[in-house]
Amino acid sequence: MTIFEDADQMLLPGFKRQFVDIDGQCILTLSAGSGPAVLMLHGDPQTHLCWHHLAPALTKDFTVVLTDIRGRGETHKPAHDAQENAYTKRAMAKEQLAVMRALGHERFALIAHDRGARVARRLTLDHPDAVGQLIVMDIIPELDFYEASNARIAQDYFYFSFLTQDHPIPERLIAGDPEGFLRLILNGLSDAQVAYDPLALSAYMAANTTPKAITAMCECFRAGFHIDLRHDAEDRKNGRKITCPTLVMWGEKGVVGKHFDVENVWRGWCTDPSFAPMPSGHFIPEEAPENALSAIVAFLMPQPVKQARTGGAPNTRATTGSCS
Repeated sequence: MTIFEDADQMLLPGFKRQFVDIDGQCILTLSAGSGPAVLMLHGDPQTHLCWHHLAPALTKDFTVVLTDIRGRGETHKPAHDAQENAYTKRAMAKEQLAVMRALGHERFALIAHDRGARVARRLTLDHPDAVGQLIVMDIIPELDFYEASNARIAQDYFYFSFLTQDHPIPERLIAGDPEGFLRLILNGLSDAQVAYDPLALSAYMAANTTPKAITAMCECFRAGFHIDLRHDAEDRKNGRKITCPTLVMWGEKGVVGKHFDVENVWRGWCTDPSFAPMPSGHFIPEEAPENALSAIVAFLMPQPVKQARTGGAPNTRATTGSCS
């Protein structure tokens, strides 16, 4: 049994592990529960395990689907390509949508943190008919983030400029101490040490310190600066907004809460937003799980998403074995 399988068994008991094949590439998924479908997307430098405090509780009322997003955990990790970046949030969102359709969910709610929240936001903008409700945790959209960037933001969120540098500059520098770099992020975005579960933390390290995973993270940030930002600008110019009910959560003790007027930023992108500041730093699911769960349930339960089920989408396949 791998460290990942062991962690899932211990922290997410009752969840079924399977790999979904989308166009020949494997995406790890875990699912449990019954009811309307909810897709939960993690951020960096983590895996689906970041939801271990929240996901089991939600299975009482929802069919909960967890994935490792592209480039992370046990999901496939496209290499650097000078001609085409595989980590645009548009491409990653399309892949997550295909996963949900392969599992039989045409319409679902989204709960997402950090990088996953950027994917979720793009999925909701590009495929509004698929998303009934959206919950994003502790992000500022790319365009707003870089427009507002100043010396103080650059100091606290230094890797938003570091990881965007040309391949392979950041990769080579991180290679000197990849675990140290990841720990700097995991413990540098809150006002106190985060009490990660030891098994989850070990899985984060094992999953995200490999050369392929480091390149994936860098490529994702490069896509954010060079491509996702442009997609945001196009949306703003054309007046495109998120129209489904949206809950925006952020850590009051984190960098986002410190530097941004979160409500004002998100009102510019959503027609039906609500807001829930959390008594935490950046890593809300593990720093303030009880507060987060209360806010999530209160948001989702009054108006449960309507779920339709269909057969698997073309070019998709689900397996329980390992991703080759």
